[in-house]
Amino acid sequence: MSLSTDTLAPPAPHVAPSNGNGLPPEVFRITPIDAALGAEVTGLDATRPLGADQVLAIKRALLERHVLVFKRQQLDDAQFERLASYFGSVFRPPSNVPVLGSDPYGGNTPDIVHVSNLEGGVLGHDELAAHADHHWTPVPSSGSLLYGIEVPSEGGDTTWFNLAAAWDTLDSGTQREIADLKLITYNPFLRKLKPLATGFPLYRTPDIEPLTPFEVHPLVRTHPDSGRRILHLGEKTEVEIVGVDPQYGAALVARLRKHLLQPRFAYTHRWSVGDIVYWDNQATLHARSAFDNGERRLLKRISLSGSRPF
Repeated sequence: MSLSTDTLAPPAPHVAPSNGNGLPPEVFRITPIDAALGAEVTGLDATRPLGADQVLAIKRALLERHVLVFKRQQLDDAQFERLASYFGSVFRPPSNVPVLGSDPYGGNTPDIVHVSNLEGGVLGHDELAAHADHHWTPVPSSGSLLYGIEVPSEGGDTTWFNLAAAWDTLDSGTQREIADLKLITYNPFLRKLKPLATGFPLYRTPDIEPLTPFEVHPLVRTHPDSGRRILHLGEKTEVEIVGVDPQYGAALVARLRKHLLQPRFAYTHRWSVGDIVYWDNQATLHARSAFDNGERRLLKRISLSGSRPF
């Protein structure tokens, strides 16, 4: 699916104020990236309040392209929080549901999470499998903004996968087979507290005691704003399809994962300092490549509240 720049352009051009570096100001533009998803936003000075037409253009572009890259930003935490607040309130999970940055058993989740291999950061330097944030919570986040403060010279790239396109390209028989199925995604932070001798399971079978609390959500959710159908399944999360034979369920999940991870659904972002990426957590997965732990990487993340999947 490709979109023209004109489709994503704001109703009227905006010129970013001069930043005092002697360079001419940029016109505010949203330009689709040549990939299955993604668009680049330039000419936006997020140190200043946004105009109504800018906010609306960004919201429309996110709905169409799922991932937006804001270039050349220099924000303090208060300005970063203000930017995020144009698109929703901060995601706050239940106190008994651990998420990234929270206490081990849940609670005390900071509004800005430091995704970093530095002291006080989370997620280190290893490769991360494709996942959707907070999928195991009662009301998963609608999206996140991730701000590049320090980036390594190589590695640490983030790849997003288009889950709406993954659904659209399934054969009609598979679509009918899975359209009404329910999925439990078990909390990976709880699994770390209760490890299994057999390792991290990709599918819960009857011999594994279920982690609690858990939530039942649709395997194929409907986007609350666009109405598009979305194959909402992570790459290596511990899952279970409700009410089906475990052998059938595990085989089906493996088949769907192979489908949704195809490169034709992906966009890989090479980070630069000053990049802010805003993605729709309801329509994408994201993964990270490993990087040298001898190099510094610091990104700041704000997640936005969402709605119960349906």
